[in-house]
Amino acid sequence: MKLGYKHTLYACFIGYITQAVVNNFAPLLFIIFHSQLSVPLEQITLLVTINFLVQLFVDFISPFFVDKIGYKTSIIIAHVFSAAGLALLGILPLVFPSPFPALLIAVIVYAVGGGIIEVLISPIAESCPTKNKSATMSLLHSFYCWGTMGVVIISTLFLAYFGKGSWHVLAVLWSLVPVFNVLYFSLVPVNHLLTEEDTAMSPKELFSSKTFALFILLMISAGASEQAMSQWASFFVESALGVPKALGDILGICLFALMMGIARVTYSKASDKLNLRLCLIASGILSIASYITVAISPYSALSLIACALCGLSAGILWPGVFSMAAEHFPRGGTLMFALLALAGDLGCSSGPTLTGFVSSAFSDNLNLGLLAAAVFPLILIISAALLKKSQS
Repeated sequence: MKLGYKHTLYACFIGYITQAVVNNFAPLLFIIFHSQLSVPLEQITLLVTINFLVQLFVDFISPFFVDKIGYKTSIIIAHVFSAAGLALLGILPLVFPSPFPALLIAVIVYAVGGGIIEVLISPIAESCPTKNKSATMSLLHSFYCWGTMGVVIISTLFLAYFGKGSWHVLAVLWSLVPVFNVLYFSLVPVNHLLTEEDTAMSPKELFSSKTFALFILLMISAGASEQAMSQWASFFVESALGVPKALGDILGICLFALMMGIARVTYSKASDKLNLRLCLIASGILSIASYITVAISPYSALSLIACALCGLSAGILWPGVFSMAAEHFPRGGTLMFALLALAGDLGCSSGPTLTGFVSSAFSDNLNLGLLAAAVFPLILIISAALLKKSQS
């Protein structure tokens, strides 16, 4: 069966759904890990950190093997690792005497897959023959949000109906998503980002560019601004606001993801009318206001609204920086996307980690941890403002 590039984009969409499962399924189980498996908050924080650090390492080494073995083979391998890790998340804690090493092994395995997906999905979509690349990129990244919502809603309903002890089965069921995409990607055409006639930029060219350094800072702060809230939203709503787990998951992560997805789809429809750099600055300002409100507001309803607005503000950050960089460095190639993904994953690790460590330092006060995370959108605003001077 021969499929066209429309199906290549569809496979990319499912790839970001897989990425959403990899990054957001385990955080839904933090309360379960903490209460049922007696995993301390510090070790739970370490699971988040290791996930993104492994993805960061894969981002770093991917340019050395992706171009050699090809985009198609690499993205299929990525989904195999993602499927294996999710399945191990459900199986290993049943056979290991201590839960934390079991969880850690599973996280490392699926993080390898997540890292390759993060590097390759965007350039694969970028290489497809579409008219408006910026709109396609934003729409592509919106599927991370819809995937996150699906993970939250389906997992919440599953655990509510079958009980919290059924999370092992649920982990194995989620592994079927990347299994399906292994088959899908094997049937679709996958182009390389650059043709044989094109010469990709060398590492020296990229690293010597002050503008590219600003893009790296933008990606770090974008990843941190998004994930510091996203990774801890469910835990915050359940513990700090005192609502039941099922409601906490829906009002926390799900609401955050919905607003983030709306922002990305909206931008994909109006990208040709908006100044992306100014949109990034406005998003950073809204993100700071959201973090501060969540941290200091005495009203639960206001904190929930601020959490949702943080999702709205984070919506265009990641795909926006990717689009701007691709436009500014058309010969950036796999290396550029890998470095941007590496920077983004560094931010994705730094944001939740700083939040967790600050919270632990102040007697598990998550409000103070989220307040500290407001530094990341501040860095984003400064970097975006400097970007205009660098490009002028």
